[in-house]
Amino acid sequence: MIKSIISAAVLAVALTIPAYADDMAKCDDASMMAMHSEMDAMTDPAMKEHKEMAMNEMEMAKTSMNEGKMDDCAAHMDAAKKEMMAK
Repeated sequence: MIKSIISAAVLAVALTIPAYADDMAKCDDASMMAMHSEMDAMTDPAMKEHKEMAMNEMEMAKTSMNEGKMDDCAAHMDAAKKEMMAK
């Protein structure tokens, strides 16, 4: 019984990690350009604060990418995307 529970838990974790990794933004020039285009399209004055925060996150992502810190870069890009989706 305990082996079954432990096996199920290990399997659940093993299946969750790749799914989470796929949700992370890809840290490359093409993805950054695409996100910048999306930000440029944000013209609603009510979204000004979210746009500014997203732009700050993208600057941090760019710095991280230049330093070779791809995990940090992806995290900042995800944060930027969340700001862009905020209402």
